[in-house]
Amino acid sequence: MKIDVSRKLPEHIECLVYLHQEDAEIKGPEILGEELLQAIESFCKLENFNFSLGAITSFTRMINKKKQVIILCGVGKKEQFDSIILRNNLGNCWREATQHKVRQAYLALGFEAKIPEAELGHILSESALLSTYRFDKYRSNSISHEIQSIHLIYFAKTNRHLNRGILEGRIYAESTILARNLVNEPANVMNPETLAEHAKKAALEYGFSIEIHSLDKLKRLKMEALLAVGKGSKSEPKLIIMRYNGIPDKKSTKTALIGKGLTFDTGGYSLKPTDGMVNMKSDMGGAAAVIGAMAAIASLKLKVNVVGIVAAAENMISSTAYRPGDIITSMAGKTIEVVNTDAEGRLTLVDAIHYALEKEKADRILDIATLTGAAVAALGTDYSAVLSNDQDWLTTLKKAADFTGEKFWQMPLHLPYKDLIKSEVADLKNSGGRLAGCITAALFIHEFVQDKPWIHIDIAGRALRDKPQGIESHGATGAGVRLLTSLLRNME
Repeated sequence: MKIDVSRKLPEHIECLVYLHQEDAEIKGPEILGEELLQAIESFCKLENFNFSLGAITSFTRMINKKKQVIILCGVGKKEQFDSIILRNNLGNCWREATQHKVRQAYLALGFEAKIPEAELGHILSESALLSTYRFDKYRSNSISHEIQSIHLIYFAKTNRHLNRGILEGRIYAESTILARNLVNEPANVMNPETLAEHAKKAALEYGFSIEIHSLDKLKRLKMEALLAVGKGSKSEPKLIIMRYNGIPDKKSTKTALIGKGLTFDTGGYSLKPTDGMVNMKSDMGGAAAVIGAMAAIASLKLKVNVVGIVAAAENMISSTAYRPGDIITSMAGKTIEVVNTDAEGRLTLVDAIHYALEKEKADRILDIATLTGAAVAALGTDYSAVLSNDQDWLTTLKKAADFTGEKFWQMPLHLPYKDLIKSEVADLKNSGGRLAGCITAALFIHEFVQDKPWIHIDIAGRALRDKPQGIESHGATGAGVRLLTSLLRNME
């Protein structure tokens, strides 16, 4: 899809996307012409359309025997407008344009957006590429329509900042699409081995280094927590280590991104019900976020040192699968009583975290995972749950979230709840029960971070959408890619 800035219009516009604020005078760039603006104004009066927040409508007209589609979208009142509203409303507009089978669209703002030009360009790219994404490779009769070009009508002394934003927004979007494609693959295609192969392809394409540890190496590393989770599957677990060094100086701070990589999760012997299992191909959403973020970080050539680690496994049932009541020893040496085989993600994460600290010498840790149903119950599907032991770093994450529009809510790292994960027969147990499940899962992971700055992001409610919304299409959202990329960018 071509995305650029235009100062003049062709003789015929196939589609105009016009955004405006609520109950404001119809106006816009002069090159639209008085006749076109009057047509919009007449339609709005006829249909009583006042550009309220999120309202979208369209009409068609014939101009010199050619059809012209006009899409109108409201961004609400002036005082409530922000970049998040712009991004999501543009996403809905591009989806509407696709339904009209538009090939070429022009975008006009009927108001002064007061958004930095680079950010405006960024939002334009992201909204266009992410909202029109579809995963239909397995549909034999799929006929998909794609917008070929989008042109922003904009006047500035130079388009340098806009064009830079458009390019960077494309990088963010394409890296998010990489993650979406990984999550959308069914589990009969995506297993730990194929996930590792996809990570290798990404490393080659985007320019970061990669190392894969297989079964024998994992045994030598004594990663028994990861190995236990994967014991029931014929697909052997993998440890995927991705490295990007934007600052060659070895003394520079290194950030570790740890992604949960359960390519499918039955729950093991603590078996999930069918409804709870059908979408468990998404249980590697954290892994996909880390792989996508590594691609974006390398493409942007950020001045940071990052190691991305994915402990990939399948949690299945067989005669070799781990069981409730088993006691396993993590790579860190802590013993764990397994009271619930469906609390498996945290087991893989803590081995990956210890590897990052001991083998990669990471200075700070961020883990991202589709970890708990408790996070979904508490926050629904629009917010991720976040816990941390470092408020300064969390403030940097909040700044990143303000830019990307990915919402999160900080949950308390309430240390007295550690009592819920104490075991009578081991150092820890892997589940604290039904109470405060999101918090106790984070507290379990916290036991392994060695007091390093640490952020935990639970994207269990954010990994999938059952219907399109804003820039997110049906299926995988790619949650976390843009957030992690912006976080690292803010740390340059």
